[in-house]
This record gives sequence, structure tokens and C-alpha cells, in this order.
Amino acid sequence: MKLAGKIKIFLVITGLFISFTPVFSAEFAAVQKGMVLSLNDCIEIALKNSPNIKKSKYNYRLSKTDVNLAKSDFFPTITLGTGLNYNDSKSRIRNYENSYYNAQASVNQLIWNFGKTNARIKMQKFNMISSQFSFDNTVLSTIYTVKNNYYGVLAAKASLDVNRANVQINERNYQRTKAYFDEGIRSKIDLVNAEVYLSDSKIALVQAENQYKNAMVQLNNSMYIAYAPEYEIKNTETFNFKRNEIPVNLEKISEKSNMTTLPKEVSDATLTSSVEKLNVMENFKFDPFPYTFEKSVEIAIDNRPDLKAYENTLKAMKQSLLYIKRQYYPTLSGTAGYTLRDSQYSTNSFNMGLTLNTSFNIMGLKNEIEAGKIQVDIAQNDIDLLKQNIYFEVQSAYINMIQLEKQIPLLAVSVKQTLENLELADGRYSVGIGDYIELQDAKVNYNNAQQAYVEGVYNYNVARAALEQAIALKPNVKINIEDKN
Repeated sequence: MKLAGKIKIFLVITGLFISFTPVFSAEFAAVQKGMVLSLNDCIEIALKNSPNIKKSKYNYRLSKTDVNLAKSDFFPTITLGTGLNYNDSKSRIRNYENSYYNAQASVNQLIWNFGKTNARIKMQKFNMISSQFSFDNTVLSTIYTVKNNYYGVLAAKASLDVNRANVQINERNYQRTKAYFDEGIRSKIDLVNAEVYLSDSKIALVQAENQYKNAMVQLNNSMYIAYAPEYEIKNTETFNFKRNEIPVNLEKISEKSNMTTLPKEVSDATLTSSVEKLNVMENFKFDPFPYTFEKSVEIAIDNRPDLKAYENTLKAMKQSLLYIKRQYYPTLSGTAGYTLRDSQYSTNSFNMGLTLNTSFNIMGLKNEIEAGKIQVDIAQNDIDLLKQNIYFEVQSAYINMIQLEKQIPLLAVSVKQTLENLELADGRYSVGIGDYIELQDAKVNYNNAQQAYVEGVYNYNVARAALEQAIALKPNVKINIEDKN
């Protein structure tokens, strides 16, 4: 990821103003102001920007290089050399001086080594396939993180709407209670309680705003986009708001608002008795998960890239063991060379030959074979362990999702029931039959029921995403491991 910054500093009459404009490279997927992103859009941005994805691609390219290095044993080795030699020899009988220039070239070609090179090539190919599946596993992990944070923003926005409506309910109730108090219908304690509940609702709203902003930070982080402008995200089928787009904005994060003041009085507050309603989710319908638990386990065993990576690692270990065992066999190679010697008696020569040789340490090779067998056993044990873990991971995720799937309709009923109870309590209080505690309990129950509904929908979506990751459902996104970016 390439990131540069342009800093512009302007001196103005009111003081010092600093403008920071981030500049991203073409390889980096950035978000433009006003864009409306779907879940798949966010996933594609994350896959393009993720350093982990890029690292997996680099590891794959390295593994391809290792395959080519193993194949290079079948290519000839060329040796070139040249030199100038001078010899000056003196004795009591005579002096001898000689100098000459020589140049030589030779080619050594492996003819056959009884399958040692083939075993090494296969080993590196299995390692390359393993790196491909490791890449797929990184993709799945990235997708799950984006999904989790995407649903987190939707849930935080729903919670924010619930708390904002709760403030409005308490503001209206304060206005009405004050009007009743001024007319002598209600006591001072009711007015004080109305102020307390209003303050508490504003505190809850500030906390909800903080959670919403943190959820946006997490989503931006999972897409690896810093300095993100204001953009919107769409609802999903399983997380459907009344509004189709949810604004995501951190540009005005430093802005502060005063929430300590009481609401302005309304002249007709005594005539207001209707309950503020907020249907957070609208027509929450979704297709049930299409697979049974047994089918989900079967799909996981067939699809899990980490399991396939382990299986190919086992194959690579077996080829490595085969390569070690074949060290006992000799190597047959051919050589051809040409030598030119320019001296007092110029000479040149050409030679060819075949060589069959082997060299190994008996004790060392024996222990290498034993170590290779242990590596095969370890790889097989890792596969068996992962299969067990996959089964329990799918089982746990499936149970969580089904349980939450059953809870959502019950939570929706609870919202309707608490709303009806609030309307009754509000009506009783308006005509002077009910007391203030009854009304506040009804409001708290209604607010808590909505929050529980939002949390249940969020937990369901996260649980379903976790199950989809556990069985490695193929995502509806395009990404190629061969891409250089």
C-alpha cells in the first residue's frame, strides 16, 4: 500500500489552518465521497487493499519460483573460464621462463538420477498448491472480518436511532409533565423524575453515537482505507432498515453539541399523549440457511482451504521423504568441454565423458529418512486434528445461528408487546389514572426490547457469517492469485 500526503498550510486572519489531503496510488482502492457501497463492494475494496492478501500472493509467487528452481536440475550447467599464466624457473643448470593464455568452456548435463529431481519437483509443486489454498483461506478470513464490521455499523446505526427516538420520547414527556406541574395536576417529584430520565436518555444517546463512530472505524480499518470521506452503505437482506442507505461519516468527528439544555416548552404539551414509535426493522424476512448440519460438515470438508493446504503439505512431505530415500542412488551425467591454450606450442582440445557417481553418509542419511517419516506422520496428524476441529467449529456455529434464528421472531413480538404496554401506560398517565413509575417502566421496557431486537439481528448475521466461513462458502467476488497487485 502506497500512501503519500500533501500538507497545505495557510495563514489566515483568524489563525493557522492546516489542510491534509491524502493521495493514494492507483493500486489502492479508495472510497470517494458520496459513494453508496454494498457489502460486496466493501469486500472487494478490502481484498484489493489487504496487506495480508498481498503477502499471500507474494508467498505463492515464491513457491512458483521454488518449482522452477527444482526443474533447473534438468537444465545444463555451463562453465566458462580464462586465465593468463606466467612461470619463471631458475637453477644452477639453466633458467626457464614460460607464459601462456588459456580459455576453456564446458557443459555438464544431468541425464538421470533415478527420480531424485522428479521427487523434488513434485514436492515443490505440492508446496505451491498449498500456498494457493493458504491464499484462499486468507481471502475467507478477510471477507468474514468485513462482514462482521459491516453488520456492526448497521447494528450501531439502529441502536443510535433507537436511542435518538428515546430522547424524543423523554423530551415530549418532560414537556407534558412540566405543563401538568404548572397546572397543579402532577407533583414536583414527577417533574424531577422526568428531568432525570431525559438526562439518562441523552447519556445513552452519547454512548450510542460513540459506539457508532467506533463501528465505522472498524469497518474502515477492515477495508484498509484511512481518511475515508462520507459515504453510505446499503442494507442487506438479513439486516433491513427502513432506510435503504446508512450514512458513514467521520469527517466531523471533532464537532461537539450541547445536550445539557432542557427542551423548549410547548404550549399544547397537555394535549400530546401519543407514543413516539420507531420500527427499527421493517419486514425482516430472509431465506433460512439452505443446508442441514450434516450437509454443512460435508461442504466444509470439501471446501476448507486450510484443510486442502494441509493435505498438500502431507503430499509434499511424502515426496520429500522419497527424495531423501533416493539419495542412495547414483547420478548419471554427461560432460563436454573445449580448451584453448595459446603458448609457444599452441594447443586446443575437446573432450566428452559420462559420469556415474554417488556420495552419502550412511548414518546421516538413515537419520534423515527417519526424520522424513516423522514429518509425514506430523502432517497426517495435523490433518486428522483439523478435521475434528472443523466438525466442532461447524457444529458450534450452526447451533448459534439456529438458536438466534428462532429468537428473532420472539424478539419482534416482544417489541410489539412492550409498545402496546407503553401506549396503555401513556394513556393512563394522560388521564391521571396511572402513576409516573408505571409510565417510565413501560418506556424502559420498550426501549430495551428494541435494543434486544437489534442486537439479536446483529448476532444472527454474525453467526451466519461465521458458519459460512466455517464451511468455506465461495464468495461472490472476483480475485485472482496471479494478479500482481
